This record gives sequence, C-alpha cells and structure tokens, in this order.
Amino acid sequence: MRKFFDPRQLLHAPARELHNGGFTDYAETPARAEAILAAIGGAEAPEDRGETPILAVHDADYVAFLKSAAARWAEAGRPGDVVGYVWPVVRRRPLRLDRIDALIGQYSFDAATPITPHTWDSAYWSAQSALAAAHAVLDGNRAAFALCRPPGHHAGADYYGGYCHLNAAAIAAQAARDAGKRRVAILDIDYHHGNGTQDIFWSRGDVFYASLHADPATDYPFYWGHEDEMGEGEGHGATLNLPLPQGTTLDAFRHAQARALRAIADFGAELLVVSFGADTYFGDPISAFRIETPDYAVLAKDIAAAGLPTVIVMEGGYAVDALGENVASLLSGF
Repeated sequence: MRKFFDPRQLLHAPARELHNGGFTDYAETPARAEAILAAIGGAEAPEDRGETPILAVHDADYVAFLKSAAARWAEAGRPGDVVGYVWPVVRRRPLRLDRIDALIGQYSFDAATPITPHTWDSAYWSAQSALAAAHAVLDGNRAAFALCRPPGHHAGADYYGGYCHLNAAAIAAQAARDAGKRRVAILDIDYHHGNGTQDIFWSRGDVFYASLHADPATDYPFYWGHEDEMGEGEGHGATLNLPLPQGTTLDAFRHAQARALRAIADFGAELLVVSFGADTYFGDPISAFRIETPDYAVLAKDIAAAGLPTVIVMEGGYAVDALGENVASLLSGF
C-alpha cells in the first residue's frame, strides 16, 4: 500500500490547550506522526497540488485567515500561540471584523485548537498527503494511506476546532468527485464525531457520510452527531450517524460498522474515504471505547471486503506508545 506524509506536517506544535476547564499540554503532538511513521516503515512525499483542491472545500476568506492568523496575533503584541476567548452565541453573516480576537471567534468553535506560525504549512501538507492518496487510488491502487497530521474531520468549510484546521477527508472526497466519481462515501471511525465533514456535505446528495462515534450526549463535540441528523435538501438521507456508548468493544463496533457499510453499498458509492481515528483504542487518554490493537485488522478486513477503492485518512489517536501499532494493524487488514 502506498503511504503519504510530508515532514512539514511535524512543524505544527502548540504548547497548550484548554481542556476541561484548565490548560494542559497539547495532545495532538508531532510525536503521534513520528510513532506512526516508525511503525509503518515510513511514507513517500506527496506532490504539491496547490490550493485549488483545498478551495473546492474551504471558504477563501477562511483560508486567508489561517494563513495570516499567527502574524496578526504577533502584530497585536500577543505572546505564544493564537487562542480565542470570545465566540458569538449565534453566528451571523456577513460579519465585518478585523481585530484578530474577533476573527478567531468567527472562524473557530473551541479553545482547544491553537494556531502557531507553522499551522498553515502543516495543515496544507496534511491536505496534500490526502490528495496524494486519493490520486493514487484514482490511478488504480486498491487502497492508499494518508498520514494526515494535524487531523481534519472537525474542520468545517469555514471553521476550525478539535485539533483540525483543513478537512483532509473532505478534500480527498471532493477530489474524487472532481475526477469523475459520481458517488463517494466517507466512513468515519474516529472516537469523536466528524462534525466538519458532516457540515460540508450536509446538503449534498453525491457524498454519503457515515460516522461511528461516542454518543455526543456524553462526548465532544456534543452539538453534532446525534442519530436524527440525516442531512437536508438533496442531502437528506446521505448522512448516517451511529452513536455508541462509552465502553463499546469490538463486537458492537463491528456491528455498527457493518450497518454503515450496507448503507454505503445501497448508496452506490464508487470510492470510499475512511476517516480513521485510533482514539477508539482502550488505552486512549481522552476517549472511552475498548477497541484493542488486533481489532483494527478485523475492522479493516470488513471494510476491504466491501470491494471499494479506498483512501484511508488519519484522524485522531492519542495513546502515542500504542499508536503506531494500532495504525499498522489497521493497514494490515487491507
């Protein structure tokens, strides 16, 4: 299997995040990607396909904000990483904002996702890795893996959060559509719901989004991922949310995944993007499922049995000591 990663993805390294009412060390560290690379034997560098595929998913003003936020923060005399502290209760459009503090609130939804002077470069090359994997599959490979770090599935068309700035899975899915695939499916098997991916395709009937995740009644991101969220307009019925309780083990997870794969087959998908998060692992420090390392190969074999060309995009997973083995186990299943 071809695997893609660019070393510039390691540059994004915030110092702290706000978690459960206090500042703590940032969990989405460069060590995550380094552990994965060591376990999978490295990866090849992606081609630079430019900003056009990114702008096919993300709002141009939002992209401009990501590029300039760190510099504007420094120009305002602020030390350290860019972190917001005020958010509108109701988002209003259009907003005529210029102060960096206001723009952070406009373009983000949490205080756990700082921006550093290197965030844009790392997120850009994370997206390029996903695009490289997508084009490898479009060119005939059965499956390809993008080591996307920082991850992406919490990022919407014009907002960031949940450690995510650019939505690599959505960018890969859109690239497949633009290459001529009529129907594309995204299977999200991260512990947390991929609210950004859902939002991006919410009103579209050409991309099916299925997500297995911790019940948002108890877990982040809370406001998205409930079972009654099914899309709207042309996208009604093209979103499937399967929330699961804390403590979920392989059997229940596998049963829910089988349901999602049946729905994807019924949709008639021609290509599959898998948003894979290893934070479903029983030892993950911020999650509460009980999937074990060998289980990932079982889940992957079930996905591979669907027979779809598959782009695997890395999302979460924060038990760094086990992360590489967990990813290697998943890839072995393909």
